[in-house]
Amino acid sequence: MKRNIAIVAGGDSSEIVISLKSAEGIYSFIDKEKYNLYIAIVKKGEWAVQLPNGEHTPIDKNDFSFRENGKVKHFDFAYITIHGTPGEDGRLQGYFDMIGLPYSSCGMLVSAITFNKFVCSKFLHNFGVNIAKSIRLFRGQSITNEDAVAQLGLPIFVKPNDGGSSFGVTKVKEASALQPAIERAFIEGKEVLLESFIPGTEVTCGCYKVGNFGQQRKEVVFPITEVVTKNEFFDFNAKYNGQVQEITPARISPELTEKIQSETSRIYDLLGAKGLIRVDYIIQADGEPYLLEINTTPGMTATSFIPQQVRAAGLDIKDVMTDIIENEF
Repeated sequence: MKRNIAIVAGGDSSEIVISLKSAEGIYSFIDKEKYNLYIAIVKKGEWAVQLPNGEHTPIDKNDFSFRENGKVKHFDFAYITIHGTPGEDGRLQGYFDMIGLPYSSCGMLVSAITFNKFVCSKFLHNFGVNIAKSIRLFRGQSITNEDAVAQLGLPIFVKPNDGGSSFGVTKVKEASALQPAIERAFIEGKEVLLESFIPGTEVTCGCYKVGNFGQQRKEVVFPITEVVTKNEFFDFNAKYNGQVQEITPARISPELTEKIQSETSRIYDLLGAKGLIRVDYIIQADGEPYLLEINTTPGMTATSFIPQQVRAAGLDIKDVMTDIIENEF
């Protein structure tokens, strides 16, 4: 009998638009000969399953079940593709843990840590991972332009500490622009991160591992993608409106490629990650990679980084999806 798979999309942040596109991508990637697929929308005011006829039917929050043709149906597995809260910050993972529904991504604690950029970078820095200098502000806190520049220099990246897809991100080149940038970032999140600017080449590397530690463990680290944009940084337009050149494999040396792939694999294990993750870096002129952020529910449209890297590795995305799903059974 085919397993019922929920592709869980939506969310309560500005990233909902990207999440719904990722859900369409994942729907196209998963083997329909093996699984029955449904897109489940989870957002404030609506938990619903999209049926094959296009209609939406409510989800019972007690067990994440739904009705189809008058019959109650249960899911066997949830593929989480919510970018932002509640699917990337551990909240949905905690709910699925409580009702006993297997899911694709990192667990509750790891998701919560990686979603908080400041906490994640400080945690990994303890293990020797290179990170930018940073300052975190909670709502109600403030910092003077002079203090920020004294600690971080210019330019300064100002971003929501608990958001993604470059919503609310500003590259501040002049001190006078700092306070408006902080206000803008607070629109998107409850915490704001100020980071020192690191010049260099931006790259990203995907990874997944299935099975238990030991001989039966399958570890896959994908080819690296180089991100080139004429924009000030890899902003929303670069990510989603084509204002970028994405080169896979990246135009870096074999030695540096191996170094970044090894660091990505190490970060995966340090965190105790699960499912697909993507780690973003800036490579300084001296060849040292600095961590930018970790995506535990990376974008999964046909043109997203992970599908690009899967193709470059000579793998079939359908097989990767099957690995992720079957790892939970």
